Amino acid sequence: MVKIQGKTVLVTGAGGFIGSHLVEALAAKGAEVKTFVRYNSRNDWGMLENIPSDVKDNLDVTTGDIIDFGVVKKAVKNCDIIFHLAALIGIPYSYTAPESYVNTNIKGTLNLMQASLEEGVEKVVHTSTSEVYGTAKYVPIDENHPLQGQSPYSASKIGADMLAHSFFLSFNAPVTIIRPFNTFGPRQSARAVIPTIISQALSAQEINLGSLSPIRDLTYVKDTVNGFIKVAESDASVGEIINIGNGKGITIGELANKILTVMGCPDIPIHSDDKRVRPEKSEVMQLICDNAKAKRIIGWSPHYSLDQGLKETIHWIRQNRSVYKPGFYNL
Repeated sequence: MVKIQGKTVLVTGAGGFIGSHLVEALAAKGAEVKTFVRYNSRNDWGMLENIPSDVKDNLDVTTGDIIDFGVVKKAVKNCDIIFHLAALIGIPYSYTAPESYVNTNIKGTLNLMQASLEEGVEKVVHTSTSEVYGTAKYVPIDENHPLQGQSPYSASKIGADMLAHSFFLSFNAPVTIIRPFNTFGPRQSARAVIPTIISQALSAQEINLGSLSPIRDLTYVKDTVNGFIKVAESDASVGEIINIGNGKGITIGELANKILTVMGCPDIPIHSDDKRVRPEKSEVMQLICDNAKAKRIIGWSPHYSLDQGLKETIHWIRQNRSVYKPGFYNL
């Protein structure tokens, strides 16, 4: 078993929602944390700007683009463990710009895997998504469920997963694929359903969503991050694909009603807005996780209930509501 404490770790996609929480948790575990965030001229590190200053001030930050091999190779140098989260993740935007998803998610993963192999990295944790399963053929969904690319996003993530796994099979690279189901919590962008519901409830007279009938398995971000760390510390996880999820499903409509009740505004009407609805064959109708493998191999199980996680998320969004634009549909 590997211990994170004292290890030099790199988090790609560190400026994102899960990535920023992972950075915090790794620092708390005593790791030397390096981060890779997408370059912009504003020197904006995304959600890393929201982490405690005592953590942020001690980060080694590389800005660049994951599709540039040279900058990726530089970031990987002298790292023991890599958490690869850098990706384009918005499903609706993948209908508009599918080439961007291929470049970032597949080419970016190739760059990360090649650099890791050349630098002799001890462990790579590659981030997948439950979207690769598509609409469930059976539930709960285990790691043997068929993969179905029902959007350009999910297709690009399937390609990235297979590429990462091929480095394990071809070069004996120490790779694990972690496959989180829907994660939520503070700092999540409005492209996700829970911040969309909360931010609209705080400022609007109605809630506008996509389809209300899909079923999702929701995991609080602290539990998901704990899964990342347990995967990295487990020798038995090498070469494996491991689901991380609660194992409980809820429809989007039920979720919206639950959030409004917790917020004390249960009478706000909820509508399905046609412009937010995915194409019929692209909508993933049911995702419920079988987490037995995570329990068996890495000793992971969720600790936060949906209600606990929602209360913390609502509190954070209330305090940071200015970062959201509830009247604007964010692809």
